[in-house]
Amino acid sequence: MTLRRLDADEVAHRAAAAGLRVIEWGADVHVRPGDDWAADRVLEAMARHDLTCASYGSYFRATPMETGKFGDIAATAVRLGAARIRVWAGKAGSADVDPEEREQIVAGLREAADVAGGHGLEVALEFHGGTLTDTAESTVRLLEEVGRDNLGTYWQPPQDLPDEQALAGLELVLDRVRAVHVFSWWPSNERHPLTARADLWTRAFALLTKTGRPLDALLEFVPDNDPELVPGEADALRKLIEAGA
Repeated sequence: MTLRRLDADEVAHRAAAAGLRVIEWGADVHVRPGDDWAADRVLEAMARHDLTCASYGSYFRATPMETGKFGDIAATAVRLGAARIRVWAGKAGSADVDPEEREQIVAGLREAADVAGGHGLEVALEFHGGTLTDTAESTVRLLEEVGRDNLGTYWQPPQDLPDEQALAGLELVLDRVRAVHVFSWWPSNERHPLTARADLWTRAFALLTKTGRPLDALLEFVPDNDPELVPGEADALRKLIEAGA
């Protein structure tokens, strides 16, 4: 997300130069669903820079209007060599969705998980405000309602939530976490270097290590979206992971 303004090859170059190993490509800019030409360009860029695609960041929200549209997303994810597709759980927070709308989103996620499963892919929910994953409790409930083993969730610290509450939420979803979006915002969306929330991330990585599963730690945002800050933030990320382990 930080590098969405750059050409795909420049993104891959900067990621590799920073010592990063994987990339989540977004469906909004670099590789739109069904755009095989863009997907092939990204594949070439990753090959040149010895990177792999961790996941395909779609903007599928599992609404009734999107019924039947997940096939192109899954096909593009396969073309990218991704093992996972990131999706969103609706367009409103859990407290603002009535039972009928929630069931529609559940049905949409079931369909997406089934289509993805047919391609050998996992699906993971964006853990984000303004959706049914705005709290850890709602996320757990949603995963249970959908009832698909290939559906998991991302995790990131919710805006304005103190460290203890954020980490308690991580513990609730820990068994279903597939990746984390790593950044330091506080308060609200004020962006800081990762080291500004070193204690939070060290403790988060300690929890994630306990799963014993390989997980992707994806560097999502840096202050001012400045590409020049990526190497330093990547180094800080590695140190925080080591500290947590």
